[in-house]
Amino acid sequence: MLKVDRVEKSYKKGGLFSSGRQMILKNVSLECRNGECLGIIGESGSGKSTLGRLMLGIEKPDRGIVLFNGMNVDDRRVRSGNLSVVFQDYKSSINPFFTVKDAILEPLRIHNKNRKQNEDKLVILLNQVGLPSSYQNKYPHELSGGEVQRVCIARAISTEPKCIIFDEAISSLDVSVQTQVLELLKELKRIYNMSYIFITHDIQAAAYICDRVIIFRDGQIEEIVDIEHLKEVKSVYAKKLLKSLITF
Repeated sequence: MLKVDRVEKSYKKGGLFSSGRQMILKNVSLECRNGECLGIIGESGSGKSTLGRLMLGIEKPDRGIVLFNGMNVDDRRVRSGNLSVVFQDYKSSINPFFTVKDAILEPLRIHNKNRKQNEDKLVILLNQVGLPSSYQNKYPHELSGGEVQRVCIARAISTEPKCIIFDEAISSLDVSVQTQVLELLKELKRIYNMSYIFITHDIQAAAYICDRVIIFRDGQIEEIVDIEHLKEVKSVYAKKLLKSLITF
């Protein structure tokens, strides 16, 4: 479904007149299957968030291509309604002057001009993410972090996309809230039969929700493993990384 084919990405480094570039992604290829939750695990600075932006079409690769159902995600029409995202920084993900209703209806209005249908769906979405319908008139500053992230999730699923990319989406939340959000994501995945790409440094969260995980290192794929075989990773780096993140 979502395919990354031999992607490379670099950024300019140094001052304004510098010609040097730093390679961030190096010949990355992967595929997220229909209905799968694919985890991408790596240390800070490994390039996993850059990969996420390329998957979303926010940035373009220097080389290679990202495809959704065989079509280039550079095309907005390919992404629209099919790909969605939930970022780590929920505080800046929603316009502070938007109510919950405004935030969730924003993408819906692009795909459906029927106001009554959209407002009916708004109530359903709030219920699905565990928020009362009375919250639709609240502003982000009136909500807890977990509640704001639930609003972001409701907005992400509003167009019923085929795939959602979660970029460290729970890392800013309290541990108790993280568990609640992971349960919510599993339930929504079951309801909508969506694919997830779960970018994280949290191996425990990945083990809880993912079907497969990619161990990412210095802009390259170190190893790909099914979640039930996570303890059996083969590369020295993968073993060291997992040991540092979790005690088996």
